[in-house]
Amino acid sequence: MSIESLKKEDLELLSYKDITNMLLEEKGAMNTADLFKKITSLLELPASVYEKKIGDYYTTLTTDKRFLLLEDGKWDLRNRHTSDKVILNTEQDDEEEEEDLEIKEQEEEEEEDFENSSSDDDDFDDSDDDLKDLVVLDEEELELEE
Repeated sequence: MSIESLKKEDLELLSYKDITNMLLEEKGAMNTADLFKKITSLLELPASVYEKKIGDYYTTLTTDKRFLLLEDGKWDLRNRHTSDKVILNTEQDDEEEEEDLEIKEQEEEEEEDFENSSSDDDDFDDSDDDLKDLVVLDEEELELEE
C-alpha cells in the first residue's frame, strides 16, 4: 500500500517519524527538506508549519535510530546500509582530540614547572620580614597583661 493512497485522516494518526519511515521505504533516500515538504503536503499543512517545524523535524531524524544521514546529505533507512556508510563526525572528533592534547600538554608543562621549581626545604627562604613586628613576651609580662 502506497503512502500516497492513505487518507489524510489515517496519516494524521501517524507521527512524522513513521511517515518518514514509510516515505523512505517507498522512495529511497531523500534530503531533510524534501522529506518534510512531502509530509506537510500529504497532511495538507500550511507553509508556516514547514518553516516553524523543519528544525525540530531534523532533530527528530537525528535522534531516531531507524534513520541514517548519508554522506550526500540524504536520509535513508539504517537497515539498508552497512556501518561503513555511516557519516562520522570526524571534525568534531578532531576538535575533541586537539582539546584533549592541549589539556595534556598544559598539565605536563605545569608538572615540569613544579618539578623544576625549588621545592627543597634547604632552599626555603626563611626571611625575617614577616617577623619584624613580632614582640616576644616572657611569662611575667603575659601575666601582667591578663
